[in-house]
Amino acid sequence: MNTLPTDLTTLAEAVIKRAASFGFTIATAESCTGGLISSCLTSVPGASETFQCGFVTYSNEAKTRLLGVPVDAITDFGAVSDIVASAMAEGAVAHSGADLAVSVTGIAGPGGGSTDKPVGLVYLSLAQTGEDAVIKRYVFAGNRDDVRRSAVGAALELMHSGLEERRQSAEEENGS
Repeated sequence: MNTLPTDLTTLAEAVIKRAASFGFTIATAESCTGGLISSCLTSVPGASETFQCGFVTYSNEAKTRLLGVPVDAITDFGAVSDIVASAMAEGAVAHSGADLAVSVTGIAGPGGGSTDKPVGLVYLSLAQTGEDAVIKRYVFAGNRDDVRRSAVGAALELMHSGLEERRQSAEEENGS
């Protein structure tokens, strides 16, 4: 049964197809989305050809234990930060063996926000083997479900564009 929004599953299908066509493997590291990115990706028939695994690291302890996020990064910058998002994505690549991983950490609400870190603040990061992580910052509007849905869509779009950039880099290296 597929109860996921069609726009997200369509985008997930594009990610899976692009990854498969390039021979790339992918993984996720999720906090505020609680596995929704992985769920969208695995709703696509044939996802097992490219999708390695998804880490749902909702607690700070899980981010450290499962992804290797440094405790100091969480203490100094907070779990919702560009530094932690980058460490989560890099940890997902390292611990899954995937070519590329996306991470998400944020404040979905309705509580938990502050002046510096409002409800709706989300950091995404895309890590790839041999590349510097890409980090994106968003402040999404709406209720908890709206923020989470927007974060999933943005993460899938980031993966899609990252896969295309990786393909182009591989072609340039091969002289194609």
